[in-house]
Amino acid sequence: MDIYLNGRMLGPDDAQVAVTDAGLQHAVGLFETFQAHHGRVFRLDAHLARLADAAHALGLAASLNPEPLAQAVRQTIAHNQIDRARLRLTLTAGTLSLLKGDADANGGAPQVRQTVAVVPSEPTRFAEGYFEKGISVVVHGPGANPFDETAGRKTLNYWERLRSLRRAATVGAGEAIWLNVTNHLASGAVSNVLLVKDGRLLTPFARGEEVKGALAAPVLPGITRAAVLECAQTLGVEVVRRMLTVEDLLEADEVLLTNSGWGVLPVTKIEKHTVGAGVAGKLTTQLRADYLALVERETSG
Repeated sequence: MDIYLNGRMLGPDDAQVAVTDAGLQHAVGLFETFQAHHGRVFRLDAHLARLADAAHALGLAASLNPEPLAQAVRQTIAHNQIDRARLRLTLTAGTLSLLKGDADANGGAPQVRQTVAVVPSEPTRFAEGYFEKGISVVVHGPGANPFDETAGRKTLNYWERLRSLRRAATVGAGEAIWLNVTNHLASGAVSNVLLVKDGRLLTPFARGEEVKGALAAPVLPGITRAAVLECAQTLGVEVVRRMLTVEDLLEADEVLLTNSGWGVLPVTKIEKHTVGAGVAGKLTTQLRADYLALVERETSG
């Protein structure tokens, strides 16, 4: 499939960025990944609003209009005649040097020439049994730092998260559950984590959900997580956002992970500890079904 790069549709071998690009040189950039169903991205506006908020907060752009980015995604889908696919949108600072700046000819503010890329690929296919048997996870951390302004945002600096996934894979686990610097639960390396306890759905605070006066939560406000919480509330399930501990994790009746790739994924083993009956729990199964139905409704219209 062809790639959108700075206003042009190019073949995979022709889509190239300069070696001086700040994304390559210093990991100065943001990204979003999402799924297209029936040629439409589920909650694209929410993904782009999250990216625009991060771009403003981290100084990548004083203001960012999401509409041209949405047009780039739609152009990529239309050009490739996509029905279903995984897409990744990457936005970097392009040729801007954050160290010396690139003042314009009149000595004004640096002129940012951002790089925008939309890369489509085949969606990851999971066997249905994957969602019945669940996966095992390991605990990683402390690693998530509320004093880090980039924490809880999808920056290009994913090295440590990928390293934690690699370590998890060496022991047969499918995800690493990150702790923050106070040893409270944060998230998965590439997912949000939710717990079921006594019929309630518990989840750590995400960035923007903190109680007044608290440090910023180093947890990504996941788009899939938000949709699953909506599904839970529709079912009449009480949703509780609060600081959670490893003990909460181990004592949970059910544990589930959310991201745009797998949707809702049950956790049935935490290192040597078995969660519940060792299979997907009742509420997790219901939330997965309701989430899939929600995606279908919003993308098939």
